[in-house]
Amino acid sequence: MRLASLLLFGSCSVLFGASPVVPALRPLATAAGLNFGVATSAGVVRTDAAYRETLLAYANTIVAENDLKFGPLSPRPGFYDFSRADALVDFAAEHGLKVRGHVLVWHHQLPDWLKAAHYTAEQARELMRVHIFTVMGRYRGKIFQWDVVNEAVTNASRAPLRQSFWLETIGPEYIALAFRYAHEADPQAKLFYNDYGAEDLSPKSDAVYKLVRDLKQQGVPINGVGLQCHFDVAAPPNLEAVAANLQRLADLGLELAVTEFDARLHLPASAANLEKQATLEHDLLAVVLRQPACRTFMVWGLTDARSWVPNFYRGYGAALPFDAMLAPKPALYGLERALRQAPPVVSGTGSARPTR
Repeated sequence: MRLASLLLFGSCSVLFGASPVVPALRPLATAAGLNFGVATSAGVVRTDAAYRETLLAYANTIVAENDLKFGPLSPRPGFYDFSRADALVDFAAEHGLKVRGHVLVWHHQLPDWLKAAHYTAEQARELMRVHIFTVMGRYRGKIFQWDVVNEAVTNASRAPLRQSFWLETIGPEYIALAFRYAHEADPQAKLFYNDYGAEDLSPKSDAVYKLVRDLKQQGVPINGVGLQCHFDVAAPPNLEAVAANLQRLADLGLELAVTEFDARLHLPASAANLEKQATLEHDLLAVVLRQPACRTFMVWGLTDARSWVPNFYRGYGAALPFDAMLAPKPALYGLERALRQAPPVVSGTGSARPTR
């Protein structure tokens, strides 16, 4: 009732100096033909009613922040605990939300049992195949996009592929294999390569471009590229370069997605910096909405109370649209403005018509 009251009687709230109107972005995003949402977890959507209500007004899509990663799913060989992932997928179905899958093959958050043993290349390929078929098979038809391979590219031009269990045991062909297994497991799912630091034009984005171009040329069933977009408001990306990078990837025939957006601030966050954050959020979403190949925009969390940022960037935080008390921040209104300014959707396609 708290959020519904704000939405219905927001003008009265402003008149009497109460909480500001909280815009419901979900219908705006849906009208713009955009998969728009947040990373979340089964635990919080089941136990926090205020969070749940806010999420349902904000998002038409969710992604599991941790509940679908190999380590949390498989604490011992041959065993999978799907209880959290099932609860999240069931929650989405109950409330008409789409679900992105994150992530199938990654160098991080692997099971301890996997890292502790020695495997031949053939054994590692079979482990990968079984994992992908087990997870994707369970959610076949319920998860529309998957991050199949995550963060395989480094920042080093001399060694563009990151050292990992998969690279060291299988070799560089593990990437193509993962996509082929994923397509076999769920032929209808959209399959993405996902990475950070490759949003604009840079040596890393060049390496990502070359990787996915080569996969396409080899006939590998890759459908899209996810750009994580973890940004520092004090060092924002060149958005013209972001748009150019999106376009060259789209020219390969790939779909695009902003998969993990947040915009961190040095703490304590000043009013001026919160406004800069709002401008960045508006401007990035506007770039996305002008690119017909990019129909997904995910924020890596809903509220600052549950953000990963303070644990990884000392002295930083305030990276999400709602503060720690679930009060809307200027960033939320920046996103709202961009959605209200969205180009019209081309009838029957779900894609925005680009504007010049």
